[in-house]
Amino acid sequence: MSVLSALARRERIPELMDDPALDPVEHRRALDGLARINRVSGSAEVLWKPLAALARGRPGRPLRVLDVACGSGDVPVGLWAKGKNTGLAIAADGCDISPTAVAIASRGAAAAGAPGRFFVHDVIRAPLPTGYDVVTCSLFLHHLSDEDVVTVLRRMADAAGALVLVNDLARSRFNYVAVWLASHALTRSRVVRYDGPASVRSAFTPREALALADRAGLTGATATRRWPCRYLLQWSRDSEIRNPKPE
Repeated sequence: MSVLSALARRERIPELMDDPALDPVEHRRALDGLARINRVSGSAEVLWKPLAALARGRPGRPLRVLDVACGSGDVPVGLWAKGKNTGLAIAADGCDISPTAVAIASRGAAAAGAPGRFFVHDVIRAPLPTGYDVVTCSLFLHHLSDEDVVTVLRRMADAAGALVLVNDLARSRFNYVAVWLASHALTRSRVVRYDGPASVRSAFTPREALALADRAGLTGATATRRWPCRYLLQWSRDSEIRNPKPE
């Protein structure tokens, strides 16, 4: 069976980025490549519209955002920069299981003048800190088992005062080919060139992601496709209030 034919079902593929023994130089090169792909594909843009709408409805104080599995920190720094350029106060922090990623994100934020705090955290093993209005993650859920996705979504919802946003790859034949091409055109990192197509094979469809959100208790969540190759899973605490879980 060809890879394209096999995409009808999720096939979780171990990724090089997830190997704790990955050489730090290769890790940094891969994070640089992923940041470049995120810029070209507008990863922060996928999250921006609902986040900005919430910020406009809460004038007078910064909107506190936590980005889970932040990698190089390009997404939270990008959200902060978009807020600065549009007159919206965004205070964006990030966490990641990798100390290498957190160090890179901290340096990148400092270089950009972004005030965000970056810290090491394993969201599978421990709850997230509270006090945030919005909790986001990008290109993370496809790394996880179904059970761990449910755990992560539940912990994101517990930490979010208002909104959860998940930006991830959507599994499809077109997206597999598009990601393969982007991974080879935009970076020389062998890690990204392997992990990019593997990520699509490991990814969920929007319908599958929504079913996992329902298992996590995110009542009223939505999952919509976003160009290119992504979906946005969105849940607000207001929707939980409007559609309470049955007792």
